[in-house]
Amino acid sequence: MGILNSWAGAAGWALAALLLGGCAGIPSPAERLEAADRLAASQGWQRTWLEGGAFRLAAYHPAIATPTAQLTVYLEGDGLAWISADQASVDPTPTDPLALRLALAQGSDAVAYLGRPCQYVGAVATGCPQRHWRQQRFALDVVEATSHALDQLKHRVSARSLRLVGYSGGGTVAALVAARRNDVDLLVTVAGNLDTAAWTAWHRVTPLHGSLNPADETGALSRVRQHHFAGGQDHTVPPGLLKDFVSRLHASAPVRWHLEPMFDHRCCWDQAWAQRLEAAAE
Repeated sequence: MGILNSWAGAAGWALAALLLGGCAGIPSPAERLEAADRLAASQGWQRTWLEGGAFRLAAYHPAIATPTAQLTVYLEGDGLAWISADQASVDPTPTDPLALRLALAQGSDAVAYLGRPCQYVGAVATGCPQRHWRQQRFALDVVEATSHALDQLKHRVSARSLRLVGYSGGGTVAALVAARRNDVDLLVTVAGNLDTAAWTAWHRVTPLHGSLNPADETGALSRVRQHHFAGGQDHTVPPGLLKDFVSRLHASAPVRWHLEPMFDHRCCWDQAWAQRLEAAAE
């Protein structure tokens, strides 16, 4: 059955929990979903399911839809895609959704959060293929599903334009989406992977066959206003890769990037995030 048609309930969640049971200390997919629900609810946000092609995507946003001309949407990173360097996870739902924490830290009603395909939905129960958080995590159908979900979030608040903020692999998806739309006023990435070929080469891992690469779309991206943040201590997406990506954009591209010397891939982006984003939007 398809990803949506095989949607299961508690039994499916139980199976996913059982398959992860051998990984000590890792919460089950259901527990990770509940933790995200609690985090969102702590600031009056709620979860919504959005349909994007073959995918069901989880979104979080303020419970009351307040009309706004511009909506900021945060895209999550790759989540728990891997248990170890050579063992893929059976469910990519993040254990600590950093992009959600960034969205909540913005302190605005004109904001929403969007999970990636296969996150939060119970990947085992729904039959979501592992390729969508492994080699094909940035495939065209993933990008199109994300774009379709963004349309639904825009419609909810009658927004005319978007600001996209992507963390890590969410930055990759955000860039690929921005290259295909004409309503993205600002693209922001945090520790974003913007050249997947250079990234896999740097880590000496298998290329992401079946995925798109933002570095191949610099022509379209050169028309998009963008601001990229990198951590000086980030060994997952080294800042040198971002510098090389920016150098490939057109000389006239409206792009800036900022290095936080003491930050790594996760720490400490949610600290004073609202002020950092405001500066990026200037």
